[in-house]
Amino acid sequence: SNPILEYFYGYRGDQLQEQVGTGSGVIISEDGYIVTNNHVIQDATEIEITLNNKESYTAKVIGTDSKMDIALLKIDAKEKLPYTTFANSDSVKIGEWVLAVGNPYNLTSTVTAGIISAKARNLDTSGIQSFIQTDAAVNPGNSGGALINQEGKLIGINTAIASETGQYAGYAFAIPSNLMSKVINDLQKYGTVQRGVLGVEITDIDGALADKLGLKEVKGVYVRNVKENSAAEDAGLKNDDVIISADGTETKTTPELQEMIGKKNPGDV
Repeated sequence: SNPILEYFYGYRGDQLQEQVGTGSGVIISEDGYIVTNNHVIQDATEIEITLNNKESYTAKVIGTDSKMDIALLKIDAKEKLPYTTFANSDSVKIGEWVLAVGNPYNLTSTVTAGIISAKARNLDTSGIQSFIQTDAAVNPGNSGGALINQEGKLIGINTAIASETGQYAGYAFAIPSNLMSKVINDLQKYGTVQRGVLGVEITDIDGALADKLGLKEVKGVYVRNVKENSAAEDAGLKNDDVIISADGTETKTTPELQEMIGKKNPGDV
């Protein structure tokens, strides 16, 4: 749109060309359910899915979750589709080899390899922060694509990169499959995400805080404040407590605890 040209020549808004964005997705069932990032399809007036065999379908949005940046789509394919099975993302290990599959720069079905660099990584953005970090090459267009293990099972959805240029610079981040699975199940069942809330203000333990609290190790999640009438208050949590595990799993950092609670429904123990 050029306001100078519009002033002289009377260009109208309905003559503007439509904008088209591309991204990636993962087929998760033979009847056509597809998961991608919410930011890939957000504000779209129409969503077209092109499969690897060049068949194209119009997709219906089943539900979205902006906090986790996940969208669940559905296509009505002519036949049963090959699909990706989920791995247990909690069991992946740092140093494990992984593959990133997607369509960077609109290049169909590109595969890159890397290792798990870190787990439960916090990028200091809104939403639940507990990303799997890899050094597999991920670029614009990879968003919504699969991060898979050596068995070809889904351990995450590639979502973000850390880069000053907007291009791959060695750091890529994926939503863990266990968190994603919970969101997808809720979207299929309820149309929205049923998310548990603990009811605490928390922060990571650092060296100074560990010394102040007299802790032997610098790990755990510090409870700054317990909210009134919350599940945390009912459970007996108090200000200045340190949460070191949940459900028998260590919570050394805030993202690890957030991921644990993020997988719960209201009413779960």
